[in-house]
Amino acid sequence: MEVRDNQAEELVRNNIILASVEKVLNYARAHSFWPVTFGLACCAIEMMAAGGPRYDISRFGYEVFRPSPRQADLMIVAGTITKKMAPLVQRIYDQMAEPKYVIAMGSCAISGGPFVDSYNVVPGADTFLPVDVYIPGCPPRPEALIYGLLQLRQKVINPKVVRMRKHG
Repeated sequence: MEVRDNQAEELVRNNIILASVEKVLNYARAHSFWPVTFGLACCAIEMMAAGGPRYDISRFGYEVFRPSPRQADLMIVAGTITKKMAPLVQRIYDQMAEPKYVIAMGSCAISGGPFVDSYNVVPGADTFLPVDVYIPGCPPRPEALIYGLLQLRQKVINPKVVRMRKHG
């Protein structure tokens, strides 16, 4: 069977997707977050539950919790951040490779929670980290974490939505 030039062009047009390398990489990143194994308080229990068989975040490609921040691209700040712990949280964030993302999970990570008036509690992760997604609750359910991960997926696929971060 002989294929004519216009038929060949039609076959190519129907089977090739043109995109920038950045769009392809963002699509891959958004479907395979590697969170750093890191939890501060009770919200971390719900984060672990999301990785279990009942909620199964592996169906979205997010189950690879990495033991080293150098291998991770997502930090889920799950729990109360004390002033003594904040420099260590910052250090873990700084050790992560770019591009990196942050989710603040729970009332304490978002605003200090019920302990906000304490002398030793940081009033939210966004006071020293660039947070991409906030997941409210005390503690938020695993379904809320899954929803937050899917919202982060949309932000990464659509970089116009992701705010430019200049945090020092």
